[in-house]
Amino acid sequence: MALAHERVFGQRAAPSALPSSSGYKAYIETYGCQMNFADSELVAGILQTTGYGFTQYPQEADLILINTCAIREHAEEKIWQRLKYFQSLKRLRPHLIVGVLGCMAERLKKKLLEEAAVVDLVAGPDSYRHLPQLIRQVEGGTKAIHVLLSREETYADIAPLRLSPYRVSAYISIMRGCNNMCSFCIVPFTRGRERSRAWHTIVQEVQALAEAGYREITLLGQNVDSYNDGGIRFAQLLAKVAEAAPQVWIRFATSHPKDMGDEVLETIATYPNLTPYIHLPVQAGSDTVLQRMNRGYTADWYLQRVEAIRRYLPEAVISTDIIVGFCGETERDFELTLELMRAAQFDFVYQFMYSERPGTLAARRYTDDVPAQVKQERLERVIELAQSLSLQANQRQIGTQQWVLVEKPSRRNPNDMAGRSFAGRAVVVRNAAPSAQPGDILRVQITDATPATLIGYATGHS
Repeated sequence: MALAHERVFGQRAAPSALPSSSGYKAYIETYGCQMNFADSELVAGILQTTGYGFTQYPQEADLILINTCAIREHAEEKIWQRLKYFQSLKRLRPHLIVGVLGCMAERLKKKLLEEAAVVDLVAGPDSYRHLPQLIRQVEGGTKAIHVLLSREETYADIAPLRLSPYRVSAYISIMRGCNNMCSFCIVPFTRGRERSRAWHTIVQEVQALAEAGYREITLLGQNVDSYNDGGIRFAQLLAKVAEAAPQVWIRFATSHPKDMGDEVLETIATYPNLTPYIHLPVQAGSDTVLQRMNRGYTADWYLQRVEAIRRYLPEAVISTDIIVGFCGETERDFELTLELMRAAQFDFVYQFMYSERPGTLAARRYTDDVPAQVKQERLERVIELAQSLSLQANQRQIGTQQWVLVEKPSRRNPNDMAGRSFAGRAVVVRNAAPSAQPGDILRVQITDATPATLIGYATGHS
């Protein structure tokens, strides 16, 4: 299982305040991954059908649900701190119901109910259909828990309530769970076994989003390359989605190096609305560490996949995940990771220090024996190299013209707009407001670059 989903969003997302037939308001706070944000939209859709409205402010809520991530110890620590704050709110609003959803709920289960007095209900990733019953149980005076994993649940029939204030980008989960038992990863234990959603329901949702005006859709799965619905594999699904909404930019995450075949790359190259952004987590550059991680490929295999991507998609943006300080990692192992980064010439790198997760294969088989100081030093070296590679990649775009989908106003300057290029690079468009609005696609002349962002001026409109 890849760590692309672990990119930290950290925002507290809730739908814009919506009227409620019952008068009750819900607040949803989401941490972790794109999959978690998609799940929060499913939960919002379920709550809306039961009469809940929504608020952006937890102080106004009658129901607070916090959708959690269990990938890192640090992520869980954040949740415990937030629960203390919600406890203070509950003192002022005794009727307030507080629930914990998602991966941390699945992993810790009873501990949340027993050690966090503020928590009234716990629901795992496959239990969201049961939320109305769980809420009624809490209203009846008892705490509620449902964390059973499912081999069938895909939520294909539930209409998500989109949380973004701008009708620009949307997520669609095409599959759930993971069959890759990477030794460092807790996901197979918190999200269960892999199952693919029926392809026709995905196409229908894509068409509905296109008709509603969305300009960009991201297909989500722990390992999209293993999607399989009755013989329809991921490459065929991409083709069907691209044909169903030719005016919509289609992205996906995440790919696994051992499973990404040339057929997917050929399909992306064939359809002009399939974007050439590939997140391909490598995790380490040492074959010894990769074997210990149970990744199923070697560094050489990985670099051959990178070469294939650039052969089929010369303009591709390739990002990756890297874990430093995994069990038994030597200085030579770490140097091999830096060598692979240089060889792959990544556009972006998401980097993490290894933290042992109870219940994983690594926790049972290996000793977390790399000192914290060594992990930190190695992380800093990865960050330094990653920023250098990103800056070089972005500087190569200076002087080019890029199609950019405007997402929102820039946080730093109200006269600028922020968006992403077709290949997935972050772009700030200078002096684009107020003529440009979220959802517009602009032709942008790139004039400057930082490691994280391209900067330019609009020269045209699609």
